[in-house]
Amino acid sequence: MSEQKVVHETETLRIPLQTNVFDKYIASDAIFKSDREMLRPSYIPKVLPHREKEIDQLAAIVSTGLRGDRPSNVLIFGKTGTGKTATVKFIANEASRVSTASTSIDFIYVNCCEVDTNYSVLQHMANKFITNPEERAPYNGWSIERVLSLFKDMVDKQKRLLIVVLDELDRLVYKTGDDLLYSLSRVNDDLSNSKVSIVGIANDLKFTDFLDARVKSRLGEERIVFSPYDAMELTDILRLRADLVFVPGALNDDVIPLCAAIAAQEHGDARRALELLRVAAESAERDGRRSVETGDVMRAKNKIELDTVTETVKTLPSQSKMLLLSMIIYSEKRRIMTTGDIYATYHNLCNSIGAQPLTQRRIGDLISELDMLGIVRARVRSFGRGGRTKEIELAVPLNETRELLVDDELLSSYKNARARFQTTLI
Repeated sequence: MSEQKVVHETETLRIPLQTNVFDKYIASDAIFKSDREMLRPSYIPKVLPHREKEIDQLAAIVSTGLRGDRPSNVLIFGKTGTGKTATVKFIANEASRVSTASTSIDFIYVNCCEVDTNYSVLQHMANKFITNPEERAPYNGWSIERVLSLFKDMVDKQKRLLIVVLDELDRLVYKTGDDLLYSLSRVNDDLSNSKVSIVGIANDLKFTDFLDARVKSRLGEERIVFSPYDAMELTDILRLRADLVFVPGALNDDVIPLCAAIAAQEHGDARRALELLRVAAESAERDGRRSVETGDVMRAKNKIELDTVTETVKTLPSQSKMLLLSMIIYSEKRRIMTTGDIYATYHNLCNSIGAQPLTQRRIGDLISELDMLGIVRARVRSFGRGGRTKEIELAVPLNETRELLVDDELLSSYKNARARFQTTLI
Protein backbone atom coordinates (compact mmCIF):
# COMPACT_ATOMS: atom_id res chain seq x y z
CA MET A 1 0.00 0.00 0.00
CA SER A 2 2.82 2.37 0.83
CA GLU A 3 4.51 1.80 -2.57
CA GLN A 4 1.26 2.52 -4.39
CA LYS A 5 0.86 5.73 -2.40
CA VAL A 6 4.37 6.89 -3.30
CA VAL A 7 3.79 6.21 -6.98
CA HIS A 8 0.50 8.07 -6.85
CA GLU A 9 2.10 11.12 -5.22
CA THR A 10 4.93 11.08 -7.76
CA GLU A 11 2.53 11.00 -10.68
CA THR A 12 0.60 13.87 -9.14
CA LEU A 13 3.73 15.99 -8.98
CA ARG A 14 4.40 15.38 -12.69
CA ILE A 15 1.18 17.09 -13.78
CA PRO A 16 2.26 20.32 -15.54
CA LEU A 17 1.18 23.60 -14.05
CA GLN A 18 -1.52 25.51 -15.92
CA THR A 19 -0.04 28.14 -18.24
CA ASN A 20 -1.41 31.62 -18.83
CA VAL A 21 -2.95 32.35 -22.24
CA PHE A 22 -0.48 35.24 -22.74
CA ASP A 23 2.68 33.24 -21.96
CA LYS A 24 3.45 32.22 -25.54
CA TYR A 25 3.20 35.83 -26.74
CA ILE A 26 5.27 37.25 -23.88
CA ALA A 27 7.99 34.61 -24.35
CA SER A 28 8.23 35.05 -28.15
CA ASP A 29 11.26 36.74 -29.68
CA ALA A 30 10.88 40.50 -29.85
CA ILE A 31 10.66 42.35 -33.17
CA PHE A 32 10.11 45.76 -31.59
CA LYS A 33 12.93 47.20 -29.51
CA SER A 34 11.06 50.36 -28.44
CA ASP A 35 7.57 51.85 -28.30
CA ARG A 36 5.62 50.90 -31.44
CA GLU A 37 3.61 54.11 -31.03
CA MET A 38 6.43 55.68 -33.04
CA LEU A 39 4.81 54.05 -36.08
CA ARG A 40 1.51 55.85 -35.50
CA PRO A 41 0.57 59.21 -37.07
CA SER A 42 0.27 60.86 -33.64
CA TYR A 43 4.02 60.54 -33.03
CA ILE A 44 5.98 63.67 -33.96
CA PRO A 45 9.62 62.77 -34.76
CA LYS A 46 12.56 65.05 -34.14
CA VAL A 47 13.29 65.08 -37.88
CA LEU A 48 10.74 65.35 -40.71
CA PRO A 49 12.41 64.11 -43.90
CA HIS A 50 11.52 65.87 -47.16
CA ARG A 51 9.56 68.62 -45.44
CA GLU A 52 12.48 71.00 -44.88
CA LYS A 53 11.11 73.54 -47.36
CA GLU A 54 7.64 73.65 -45.81
CA ILE A 55 9.08 73.78 -42.27
CA ASP A 56 11.23 76.74 -43.27
CA GLN A 57 8.27 78.56 -44.85
CA LEU A 58 6.11 78.15 -41.76
CA ALA A 59 8.97 78.98 -39.40
CA ALA A 60 9.62 82.22 -41.29
CA ILE A 61 5.98 83.24 -40.80
CA VAL A 62 5.78 82.25 -37.12
CA SER A 63 9.12 83.90 -36.33
CA THR A 64 7.35 87.26 -36.59
CA GLY A 65 5.65 86.38 -33.30
CA LEU A 66 9.01 85.85 -31.60
CA ARG A 67 9.80 89.49 -32.38
CA GLY A 68 6.60 90.65 -30.68
CA ASP A 69 4.46 91.11 -33.79
CA ARG A 70 1.42 89.15 -34.96
CA PRO A 71 2.22 86.63 -37.73
CA SER A 72 0.12 86.36 -40.86
CA ASN A 73 -2.71 83.87 -40.94
CA VAL A 74 -1.74 80.71 -42.83
CA LEU A 75 -3.69 78.14 -44.84
CA ILE A 76 -1.93 74.82 -45.39
CA PHE A 77 -3.19 72.50 -48.14
CA GLY A 78 -2.33 68.93 -49.08
CA LYS A 79 -3.73 65.42 -49.29
CA THR A 80 -4.02 63.14 -46.28
CA GLY A 81 -0.71 61.86 -44.95
CA THR A 82 1.53 64.50 -46.52
CA GLY A 83 2.88 65.79 -43.21
CA LYS A 84 0.75 68.91 -42.72
CA THR A 85 -0.26 68.29 -39.11
CA ALA A 86 3.16 66.87 -38.19
CA THR A 87 4.87 69.99 -39.57
CA VAL A 88 2.63 72.38 -37.62
CA LYS A 89 3.13 70.43 -34.39
CA PHE A 90 6.87 70.30 -35.06
CA ILE A 91 6.93 74.09 -35.40
CA ALA A 92 4.88 74.43 -32.20
CA ASN A 93 7.42 72.31 -30.31
CA GLU A 94 10.33 74.33 -31.71
CA ALA A 95 8.63 77.65 -30.88
CA SER A 96 8.06 76.59 -27.27
CA ARG A 97 11.79 75.95 -26.91
CA VAL A 98 12.78 79.48 -27.90
CA SER A 99 9.88 81.38 -26.33
CA THR A 100 10.71 83.83 -23.53
CA ALA A 101 8.60 85.67 -20.99
CA SER A 102 8.40 88.69 -23.28
CA THR A 103 7.88 86.77 -26.55
CA SER A 104 5.80 83.77 -25.57
CA ILE A 105 3.77 81.88 -28.18
CA ASP A 106 0.96 79.48 -27.32
CA PHE A 107 -0.52 77.03 -29.84
CA ILE A 108 -4.07 75.67 -29.52
CA TYR A 109 -4.72 72.65 -31.75
CA VAL A 110 -8.31 71.78 -32.72
CA ASN A 111 -9.26 68.80 -34.89
CA CYS A 112 -12.41 69.94 -36.67
CA CYS A 113 -13.43 66.35 -37.45
CA GLU A 114 -13.81 65.66 -33.74
CA VAL A 115 -14.82 69.16 -32.62
CA ASP A 116 -17.11 69.84 -35.55
CA THR A 117 -19.42 72.77 -34.71
CA ASN A 118 -18.73 76.46 -34.26
CA TYR A 119 -19.89 76.31 -30.64
CA SER A 120 -17.77 73.29 -29.73
CA VAL A 121 -14.63 74.80 -31.32
CA LEU A 122 -14.99 78.02 -29.32
CA GLN A 123 -15.88 76.08 -26.15
CA HIS A 124 -12.82 73.85 -26.59
CA MET A 125 -10.50 76.83 -27.06
CA ALA A 126 -11.93 78.91 -24.21
CA ASN A 127 -11.64 76.02 -21.72
CA LYS A 128 -7.95 75.56 -22.52
CA PHE A 129 -7.23 78.52 -20.23
CA ILE A 130 -9.66 77.66 -17.41
CA THR A 131 -8.74 75.27 -14.61
CA ASN A 132 -11.76 75.83 -12.34
CA PRO A 133 -14.53 73.43 -13.51
CA GLU A 134 -17.22 75.84 -12.35
CA GLU A 135 -15.93 78.58 -14.66
CA ARG A 136 -15.60 76.41 -17.77
CA ALA A 137 -17.99 76.78 -20.70
CA PRO A 138 -20.51 73.89 -20.83
CA TYR A 139 -20.82 71.53 -23.79
CA ASN A 140 -24.10 73.19 -24.69
CA GLY A 141 -26.59 75.70 -23.37
CA TRP A 142 -24.75 78.97 -23.99
CA SER A 143 -25.04 81.22 -27.01
CA ILE A 144 -22.09 81.34 -29.39
CA GLU A 145 -21.65 85.03 -28.58
CA ARG A 146 -21.23 84.23 -24.88
CA VAL A 147 -18.63 81.52 -25.54
CA LEU A 148 -16.79 83.82 -27.96
CA SER A 149 -16.73 86.56 -25.33
CA LEU A 150 -15.33 84.11 -22.76
CA PHE A 151 -12.64 83.06 -25.23
CA LYS A 152 -11.62 86.67 -25.82
CA ASP A 153 -11.45 87.40 -22.09
CA MET A 154 -9.33 84.33 -21.40
CA VAL A 155 -6.94 85.07 -24.28
CA ASP A 156 -6.48 88.71 -23.29
CA LYS A 157 -5.52 87.68 -19.75
CA GLN A 158 -2.61 85.62 -21.12
CA LYS A 159 -0.78 88.69 -22.51
CA ARG A 160 0.88 86.71 -25.27
CA LEU A 161 0.54 85.58 -28.89
CA LEU A 162 -1.91 82.73 -29.49
CA ILE A 163 -1.83 80.69 -32.69
CA VAL A 164 -5.07 78.77 -33.28
CA VAL A 165 -4.53 75.66 -35.42
CA LEU A 166 -7.74 74.43 -37.08
CA ASP A 167 -7.07 71.00 -38.59
CA GLU A 168 -9.54 69.65 -41.20
CA LEU A 169 -10.83 73.22 -41.56
CA ASP A 170 -12.45 72.48 -44.94
CA ARG A 171 -14.80 69.96 -43.32
CA LEU A 172 -15.91 72.50 -40.72
CA VAL A 173 -16.58 75.13 -43.40
CA TYR A 174 -18.56 72.68 -45.55
CA LYS A 175 -20.64 71.67 -42.51
CA THR A 176 -21.25 74.95 -40.71
CA GLY A 177 -20.19 77.75 -43.08
CA ASP A 178 -17.58 80.46 -42.49
CA ASP A 179 -19.10 82.27 -39.48
CA LEU A 180 -16.42 80.97 -37.10
CA LEU A 181 -13.59 82.09 -39.39
CA TYR A 182 -15.15 85.53 -39.63
CA SER A 183 -15.43 85.79 -35.83
CA LEU A 184 -11.85 84.63 -35.27
CA SER A 185 -10.52 86.99 -37.93
CA ARG A 186 -12.05 89.90 -35.96
CA VAL A 187 -10.87 88.79 -32.50
CA ASN A 188 -7.81 91.06 -32.54
CA ASP A 189 -10.07 94.13 -32.78
CA ASP A 190 -11.29 93.40 -29.23
CA LEU A 191 -7.97 92.41 -27.62
CA SER A 192 -5.72 94.82 -25.72
CA ASN A 193 -2.97 92.61 -24.31
CA SER A 194 -2.80 89.59 -26.62
CA LYS A 195 -2.77 88.75 -30.32
CA VAL A 196 -4.32 85.83 -32.23
CA SER A 197 -3.26 84.28 -35.54
CA ILE A 198 -4.93 81.43 -37.40
CA VAL A 199 -3.35 78.40 -39.06
CA GLY A 200 -5.86 76.38 -41.08
CA ILE A 201 -5.09 72.89 -42.36
CA ALA A 202 -7.23 71.54 -45.20
CA ASN A 203 -7.28 68.75 -47.77
CA ASP A 204 -9.43 70.55 -50.33
CA LEU A 205 -7.77 73.42 -52.20
CA LYS A 206 -11.14 74.70 -53.41
CA PHE A 207 -12.85 75.15 -50.05
CA THR A 208 -11.88 78.84 -50.00
CA ASP A 209 -14.28 79.31 -52.93
CA PHE A 210 -17.09 78.87 -50.38
CA LEU A 211 -15.80 81.67 -48.14
CA ASP A 212 -17.51 85.04 -48.09
CA ALA A 213 -15.49 87.87 -49.63
CA ARG A 214 -15.33 89.61 -46.22
CA VAL A 215 -13.80 86.50 -44.63
CA LYS A 216 -11.19 86.19 -47.38
CA SER A 217 -10.31 89.84 -47.02
CA ARG A 218 -9.93 89.73 -43.24
CA LEU A 219 -7.98 86.49 -43.22
CA GLY A 220 -5.34 87.87 -45.60
CA GLU A 221 -3.72 84.47 -45.38
CA GLU A 222 -0.47 83.09 -46.75
CA ARG A 223 -0.65 79.66 -48.37
CA ILE A 224 1.60 76.61 -48.16
CA VAL A 225 0.90 73.56 -50.35
CA PHE A 226 2.24 70.12 -49.39
CA SER A 227 2.83 67.79 -52.34
CA PRO A 228 2.34 64.01 -51.92
CA TYR A 229 5.37 61.91 -51.04
CA ASP A 230 6.86 59.71 -53.76
CA ALA A 231 8.06 56.14 -53.17
CA MET A 232 11.67 57.15 -52.48
CA GLU A 233 10.63 59.79 -49.94
CA LEU A 234 8.32 57.33 -48.18
CA THR A 235 11.18 54.83 -48.07
CA ASP A 236 13.36 57.38 -46.27
CA ILE A 237 10.57 58.11 -43.76
CA LEU A 238 10.01 54.42 -43.04
CA ARG A 239 13.72 53.67 -42.65
CA LEU A 240 14.08 56.49 -40.14
CA ARG A 241 11.20 55.13 -38.03
CA ALA A 242 12.31 51.50 -38.46
CA ASP A 243 15.74 52.28 -37.02
CA LEU A 244 14.02 53.65 -33.91
CA VAL A 245 11.48 50.87 -33.45
CA PHE A 246 12.76 47.51 -34.70
CA VAL A 247 15.62 45.27 -33.57
CA PRO A 248 18.40 44.91 -36.16
CA GLY A 249 17.55 42.41 -38.89
CA ALA A 250 13.84 42.31 -38.06
CA LEU A 251 12.79 43.53 -41.52
CA ASN A 252 13.38 41.73 -44.80
CA ASP A 253 15.15 44.01 -47.30
CA ASP A 254 12.05 44.26 -49.51
CA VAL A 255 9.55 45.13 -46.75
CA ILE A 256 10.10 48.89 -46.53
CA PRO A 257 10.25 49.45 -50.33
CA LEU A 258 7.01 47.47 -50.71
CA CYS A 259 5.20 49.49 -48.02
CA ALA A 260 6.43 52.70 -49.65
CA ALA A 261 5.39 51.57 -53.15
CA ILE A 262 1.86 50.62 -52.05
CA ALA A 263 1.34 53.96 -50.29
CA ALA A 264 2.85 55.92 -53.20
CA GLN A 265 0.50 54.24 -55.70
CA GLU A 266 -2.51 55.59 -53.81
CA HIS A 267 -1.62 59.22 -53.09
CA GLY A 268 1.70 59.38 -51.29
CA ASP A 269 0.19 58.87 -47.84
CA ALA A 270 2.88 58.49 -45.15
CA ARG A 271 0.24 57.44 -42.60
CA ARG A 272 -0.75 54.58 -44.87
CA ALA A 273 2.88 53.46 -45.26
CA LEU A 274 3.50 53.55 -41.50
CA GLU A 275 0.29 51.66 -40.77
CA LEU A 276 1.21 48.94 -43.29
CA LEU A 277 4.63 48.51 -41.68
CA ARG A 278 3.22 48.39 -38.13
CA VAL A 279 0.42 45.92 -38.90
CA ALA A 280 2.80 43.68 -40.89
CA ALA A 281 5.28 43.60 -37.98
CA GLU A 282 2.54 42.87 -35.43
CA SER A 283 1.28 40.02 -37.62
CA ALA A 284 4.76 38.45 -37.75
CA GLU A 285 5.14 38.94 -34.00
CA ARG A 286 1.86 37.14 -33.28
CA ASP A 287 3.05 34.22 -35.42
CA GLY A 288 6.17 33.97 -33.28
CA ARG A 289 8.56 34.89 -36.10
CA ARG A 290 11.66 37.05 -35.68
CA SER A 291 11.47 38.76 -39.07
CA VAL A 292 8.88 40.55 -41.20
CA GLU A 293 8.45 39.32 -44.79
CA THR A 294 6.76 40.82 -47.86
CA GLY A 295 3.88 38.37 -47.39
CA ASP A 296 3.17 40.02 -44.05
CA VAL A 297 2.86 43.38 -45.84
CA MET A 298 0.34 42.04 -48.36
CA ARG A 299 -1.70 40.44 -45.58
CA ALA A 300 -1.56 43.73 -43.67
CA LYS A 301 -2.79 45.58 -46.76
CA ASN A 302 -5.79 43.27 -47.13
CA LYS A 303 -6.55 43.44 -43.40
CA ILE A 304 -6.43 47.24 -43.28
CA GLU A 305 -8.66 47.56 -46.34
CA LEU A 306 -11.15 45.03 -45.01
CA ASP A 307 -11.20 46.62 -41.55
CA THR A 308 -11.94 50.00 -43.13
CA VAL A 309 -14.72 48.55 -45.26
CA THR A 310 -16.14 46.65 -42.28
CA GLU A 311 -16.42 49.70 -40.05
CA THR A 312 -17.85 51.84 -42.86
CA VAL A 313 -20.44 49.30 -44.03
CA LYS A 314 -21.61 48.48 -40.50
CA THR A 315 -22.50 52.11 -39.83
CA LEU A 316 -24.44 52.66 -43.08
CA PRO A 317 -28.18 53.45 -42.83
CA SER A 318 -30.58 50.69 -43.91
CA GLN A 319 -31.39 52.28 -47.28
CA SER A 320 -27.69 52.62 -48.13
CA LYS A 321 -27.15 48.98 -47.18
CA MET A 322 -29.98 47.90 -49.48
CA LEU A 323 -28.55 50.04 -52.27
CA LEU A 324 -25.06 48.59 -51.81
CA LEU A 325 -26.40 45.01 -51.82
CA SER A 326 -28.29 45.82 -55.02
CA MET A 327 -25.02 46.95 -56.59
CA ILE A 328 -23.27 43.74 -55.53
CA ILE A 329 -26.08 41.61 -56.96
CA TYR A 330 -26.15 43.55 -60.23
CA SER A 331 -22.34 43.51 -60.57
CA GLU A 332 -22.56 39.78 -61.35
CA LYS A 333 -24.24 40.83 -64.55
CA ARG A 334 -22.14 43.87 -65.44
CA ARG A 335 -19.13 45.41 -63.69
CA ILE A 336 -19.89 49.00 -64.80
CA MET A 337 -23.38 50.11 -63.81
CA THR A 338 -25.58 53.16 -64.24
CA THR A 339 -28.01 54.65 -61.75
CA GLY A 340 -30.93 53.28 -63.78
CA ASP A 341 -29.50 49.75 -63.80
CA ILE A 342 -29.01 49.76 -60.04
CA TYR A 343 -32.38 51.33 -59.31
CA ALA A 344 -34.31 48.48 -60.94
CA THR A 345 -32.52 45.89 -58.76
CA TYR A 346 -32.88 48.10 -55.68
CA HIS A 347 -36.62 48.59 -56.31
CA ASN A 348 -37.18 44.83 -56.58
CA LEU A 349 -35.19 44.23 -53.39
CA CYS A 350 -37.29 46.79 -51.47
CA ASN A 351 -40.53 45.25 -52.69
CA SER A 352 -39.45 41.75 -51.71
CA ILE A 353 -38.67 42.71 -48.09
CA GLY A 354 -41.55 45.12 -47.69
CA ALA A 355 -39.46 48.30 -47.52
CA GLN A 356 -40.50 51.63 -49.03
CA PRO A 357 -38.14 52.41 -51.95
CA LEU A 358 -36.65 55.87 -52.31
CA THR A 359 -36.94 57.92 -55.49
CA GLN A 360 -34.30 57.54 -58.18
CA ARG A 361 -33.15 61.09 -57.51
CA ARG A 362 -32.52 60.27 -53.84
CA ILE A 363 -30.71 57.08 -54.84
CA GLY A 364 -28.39 59.25 -56.93
CA ASP A 365 -27.59 61.24 -53.79
CA LEU A 366 -26.85 58.05 -51.83
CA ILE A 367 -24.54 56.85 -54.59
CA SER A 368 -22.64 60.13 -54.30
CA GLU A 369 -22.32 59.55 -50.54
CA LEU A 370 -20.97 56.02 -51.12
CA ASP A 371 -18.53 57.50 -53.63
CA MET A 372 -17.32 59.99 -51.03
CA LEU A 373 -16.80 57.12 -48.55
CA GLY A 374 -14.71 55.25 -51.13
CA ILE A 375 -17.11 52.30 -51.34
CA VAL A 376 -17.92 52.94 -55.00
CA ARG A 377 -16.31 54.90 -57.82
CA ALA A 378 -18.80 57.08 -59.67
CA ARG A 379 -18.00 59.24 -62.67
CA VAL A 380 -20.24 61.22 -65.00
CA ARG A 381 -19.92 60.26 -68.65
CA SER A 382 -21.17 62.54 -71.42
CA PHE A 383 -22.68 61.24 -74.68
CA GLY A 384 -23.07 64.64 -76.31
CA ARG A 385 -26.63 65.06 -77.54
CA GLY A 386 -27.37 61.68 -76.04
CA GLY A 387 -27.12 63.23 -72.60
CA ARG A 388 -25.04 62.31 -69.56
CA THR A 389 -25.10 59.38 -67.19
CA LYS A 390 -23.30 58.37 -64.02
CA GLU A 391 -21.22 55.21 -64.36
CA ILE A 392 -20.63 53.36 -61.10
CA GLU A 393 -18.13 50.66 -60.17
CA LEU A 394 -17.73 48.94 -56.81
CA ALA A 395 -14.44 49.67 -55.01
CA VAL A 396 -14.75 47.07 -52.22
CA PRO A 397 -14.31 43.27 -52.07
CA LEU A 398 -17.63 41.80 -53.23
CA ASN A 399 -17.84 38.58 -51.21
CA GLU A 400 -16.64 40.09 -47.93
CA THR A 401 -18.96 43.09 -48.29
CA ARG A 402 -21.94 40.86 -49.10
CA GLU A 403 -21.25 38.86 -45.93
CA LEU A 404 -21.27 42.05 -43.89
CA LEU A 405 -24.54 43.23 -45.41
CA VAL A 406 -26.47 39.96 -45.01
CA ASP A 407 -25.52 39.90 -41.32
CA ASP A 408 -28.17 42.61 -41.05
CA GLU A 409 -31.43 40.89 -40.11
CA LEU A 410 -33.30 42.94 -42.72
CA LEU A 411 -31.15 41.53 -45.57
CA SER A 412 -30.35 38.06 -44.22
CA SER A 413 -32.58 36.34 -46.82
CA TYR A 414 -30.38 37.70 -49.63
CA LYS A 415 -27.27 35.70 -48.73
CA ASN A 416 -27.42 33.72 -51.98
CA ALA A 417 -29.33 36.15 -54.19
CA ARG A 418 -28.23 36.41 -57.80
CA ALA A 419 -28.95 38.90 -60.58
CA ARG A 420 -31.58 38.04 -63.15
CA PHE A 421 -30.00 37.83 -66.61
CA GLN A 422 -31.91 38.76 -69.72
CA THR A 423 -31.13 39.07 -73.41
CA THR A 424 -30.55 42.60 -74.63
CA LEU A 425 -31.49 43.38 -78.21
CA ILE A 426 -29.01 45.65 -79.98
